[in-house]
Amino acid sequence: MKTSPENLNRNQPASQGWVNWVAPLAVFLLFLCIWQVVVTVWSLPKAVLPSPIQVAAAGWDNGSLIAKGLFATGKAAVFGLAGSIGIGTLLAVVFSQSRWLRVSLYPYIIFLQTVPIVAIAPLLIIWSGNNLRTIVLVAVIISVFPIVANVTSGLLSLDRNWLDLFQLNGASRWQTLWKLQLPAAVRFLVIGTRIASGLAVIGAIVGEFFVGNGTSYDGLGTLMTQWQTRQKTDALIAAVGASTLLGVSFFLAVNLVSGTLLRRWTRTVDFEAAA
Repeated sequence: MKTSPENLNRNQPASQGWVNWVAPLAVFLLFLCIWQVVVTVWSLPKAVLPSPIQVAAAGWDNGSLIAKGLFATGKAAVFGLAGSIGIGTLLAVVFSQSRWLRVSLYPYIIFLQTVPIVAIAPLLIIWSGNNLRTIVLVAVIISVFPIVANVTSGLLSLDRNWLDLFQLNGASRWQTLWKLQLPAAVRFLVIGTRIASGLAVIGAIVGEFFVGNGTSYDGLGTLMTQWQTRQKTDALIAAVGASTLLGVSFFLAVNLVSGTLLRRWTRTVDFEAAA
């Protein structure tokens, strides 16, 4: 009798979970030590590379601005990720139902992904304005492709036996889509969303680089642009660290949702072991 993955996880020592946290933390602390040594030994000026202590102090002094920027960028990234999930899933459903539409339109989805966003961002500002809507649009453009690609693959990668069973029982195309294809594609949607979550944060910050110029918008991208102009490198690195934490929090949130609300469709079942 084979052991299922769930039983293997139960049999692992409790210390294994601590290793998964301690090892990355140790690497991070080592990185900070090397960073501090490099700045001290070479006597690098603060405008070029501040020490970790100076970055932490700048983050504390500008805490209210960074917190406000986190909220603004996080809001734009949430809207962008939600938009990419909705639009990407809808396009994937259309592509899965029509081979001609998939062949005709899919290359343009790839083309949209390969166009440098910095080249079209000025056009988006002209068409949409210096506002949150433009930032969300940039986030959607950057993060939609993983959703389309993964969900389309999930909708088309069906077990032939299940498909034959539905056809044998006279299921309509809508019934096959709703009761077979969409549940099978949830796992692929989660994979695509994990990738898109980080891209949505990147897209929001890139959009803020352009939209924030000459406006009162206070996202992280705007703060980075202002502090880079003023050569406040310590505050700039603190904002970069905040944006990194925002991206990680998005990724963890997706994992939390997939492990709780979507567990029914995403968990792996060892049928052979169960038999």
